[in-house]
Amino acid sequence: MEAAERLIHIKEYYFSSKLKEVRGLVQRGKPIINMGIGSPDLRPPESVIKAIQDAIQEDGAHKYQSYQGLPAFREAVSQFYSSCYEVNINANSEVLPLMGSKEGILHVSMAFLNKGDQVLIPNPGYPTYTSVSHLVEADPIYYDLSPESNWEPDLHELEQQDLSKVKIMWVNYPHMPTGAKGTKALFESLIAFGKKHQILIVNDNPYSFILNQEPTSLLNIPNAMEVAMELNSLSKSFNMAGWRVGMLIGREEYLNDVLRVKTQMDSGMFYGIQKGAIEALKLDRNWFRKINTIYKDRRELVWRIAKKLNCSYHTNSSGMFVWARLPKNKNAETMVDELLYSKNIFVAPGSIFGSNGEGYIRFSLCVPKEKIHEALGRI
Repeated sequence: MEAAERLIHIKEYYFSSKLKEVRGLVQRGKPIINMGIGSPDLRPPESVIKAIQDAIQEDGAHKYQSYQGLPAFREAVSQFYSSCYEVNINANSEVLPLMGSKEGILHVSMAFLNKGDQVLIPNPGYPTYTSVSHLVEADPIYYDLSPESNWEPDLHELEQQDLSKVKIMWVNYPHMPTGAKGTKALFESLIAFGKKHQILIVNDNPYSFILNQEPTSLLNIPNAMEVAMELNSLSKSFNMAGWRVGMLIGREEYLNDVLRVKTQMDSGMFYGIQKGAIEALKLDRNWFRKINTIYKDRRELVWRIAKKLNCSYHTNSSGMFVWARLPKNKNAETMVDELLYSKNIFVAPGSIFGSNGEGYIRFSLCVPKEKIHEALGRI
């Protein structure tokens, strides 16, 4: 049986395949320090864990849940957006729960893209934007991000192209992998761009609160919901990555289209996880101050590692990664393999995020301070 043609351009996700190799090295006794993946090692809030434990004992916790999620969960999301982003959303009609925001990329694409439609994708950027576009037989159109423009798109340059077939533009601020925060001026320009060219702007926003003093949302721009939606997640901000809790925020008509896809894919989010998410979204800023103190200490150590490798980096970035520029004429994947095989340290090559990521490596901060010290010592 031959695989479908839509898989011609789809490779196994880099971290899925590379981690098989890393696990093989560990099984052979290699003391690998994994600094490649943004999977939080810190515990979720204790109140969240207790809420999940208690919820399992409730009547009906084992049953199928609503595709739209518990009303209390949607209300918690609405209150969270109001208090943290100053964005007012209707809990009944403008919030759609997701099993992590990653699945939302597929749902949105299936809801709005036809074969041959074009999609604007950041370079560098999250590889899933490209993979999903291929899966739905849309055509990825890459727009350049560079350090000279603070990793922001040149919308004027984009407007020199034929945009008539473009239906979706993926943006991601705070940006992964670079940590660029994005600005209000950029968000205003994106909304104006989307309205002018009838392009749906979708912001992927899971890193708002990690080492960022001014978390914001694309939907904070007046009338943004006319042309924009936003993905968000509890994976990074509340250390709940493996529990798969995310949400899509947008106008009712758009979410109804996405819901028509989603209802074919799952049967609702586990009741206990929703109850835990409600508790998480109620937490005040002290939670973020606590985890950011830890990430800040770790980042300073990673900066020391970057210096030892003769890399340069920006200190005014956010998120749980350090995006480090390699010395000239140094190849990203070659450097990654050198560190893996000679120092037993795994980091991510910037090239997996697009051609503009070549010449960079990415360090994760999801590693205990003691292990980062050990990595520094090895180098």
